[in-house]
Amino acid sequence: MSQRVAELIIAELKRRRDLLLCASAGGTPTKAYERLAARRTRQPSLFRKMRVLQIDEWGGLPRENPASCEADLQSKLLKPLGIGDERYRGFASDAADAPAECRRIAQWLARNGPIDLCLLGLGVNGHVAMNEPAAMLTPHAHVARLARSSLKHAMLQPLKRKPRYGLTLGLGDILSSRKILLLASGPNKQAALKRLLEPCVSTRFPASFLWLHPDVTVLCDQAAAALVIPPEVL
Repeated sequence: MSQRVAELIIAELKRRRDLLLCASAGGTPTKAYERLAARRTRQPSLFRKMRVLQIDEWGGLPRENPASCEADLQSKLLKPLGIGDERYRGFASDAADAPAECRRIAQWLARNGPIDLCLLGLGVNGHVAMNEPAAMLTPHAHVARLARSSLKHAMLQPLKRKPRYGLTLGLGDILSSRKILLLASGPNKQAALKRLLEPCVSTRFPASFLWLHPDVTVLCDQAAAALVIPPEVL
């Protein structure tokens, strides 16, 4: 899965050298980022104009906190690919005014978008970025109320005090991307992946809105695919 993700990102980067990648933190894309870093050692010129936009962040954490999405992306993607502040934009996790911080990101995206390639993970409850199941969804960058399942994320396990909110791009921003890659890995994603493959759009399952986009690729590993692919195929 990770090798294929890296190949797809590199293919888009060859077509558009100033590619704007909307990147997710966490464990799922880690191996893909490692493969991109390995490619940069062989072909550094390929990444010299690439841009990165952070898709979401845990609110209220100090920026240097290792549990932050910023710290995760810096260590796994930005520093290995040599992407400095001039080609990166992310949410300030410790912003004093969270709504104003979301407006700042929205304004940046309006000036520098659209997103060329959006890299998403699939939440166990169907969330994408920090767009959680709800009666209504906010289309653009906003302060998100985090679901209980999201607070159990592996990135947050070392924290005694969990984040009170999230900062995230909205589904309108995500659906405005030219291309979308959705990743699902691990046995805990089996039920969500199975539900995603049913063409029914609901705010109670935000990932279902990807059915409205013309260019989405879903990539999964064997563990996540167990409920949707026959064992003999796996």
